[in-house]
Amino acid sequence: MEPVTHFLAGASLGRSGFNRKVAYATLAMTLAAEAPDMDVLWAWVGPTAMLQHHRGWTHTLLGAPVMATVVCGAVWLWHKWRTRKSTVKTAAPLNWGWIWFFALLADLSHILLDYTNNYGVRPLAPFNNRWYTGSLVFIFEPLIFLALVIALIAP
Repeated sequence: MEPVTHFLAGASLGRSGFNRKVAYATLAMTLAAEAPDMDVLWAWVGPTAMLQHHRGWTHTLLGAPVMATVVCGAVWLWHKWRTRKSTVKTAAPLNWGWIWFFALLADLSHILLDYTNNYGVRPLAPFNNRWYTGSLVFIFEPLIFLALVIALIAP
């Protein structure tokens, strides 16, 4: 899937009730839903490096907890910056364990969405490097995109 669909999936997940459980759930889930695609930063190394590493360890079941931790750390830094000199209170309680768990769920949604297209993923790497692909949709699927936009806006 393309990045906007992943962002919409994370935001829709966050707004589906998780944001009532803990503060920053929507932020964490939105970021975590796109976090596995941080592997595109390999493009700075060289033109072929990104192709070699895209859909690598960041798109695996072993990489998902790591990516959730990175996102949780980024949200923690945002929280510290936001509350550094003020008494800003969050509407929902702060529980970093829940935020990490919700980020993990959103990260797994990324792997699931990438599984549905014709490129697929290697979720069991490095133990099994077989590519799994659902071949159900193309990179951009208008119906999924529209459903996620409606899910985000309708509530």
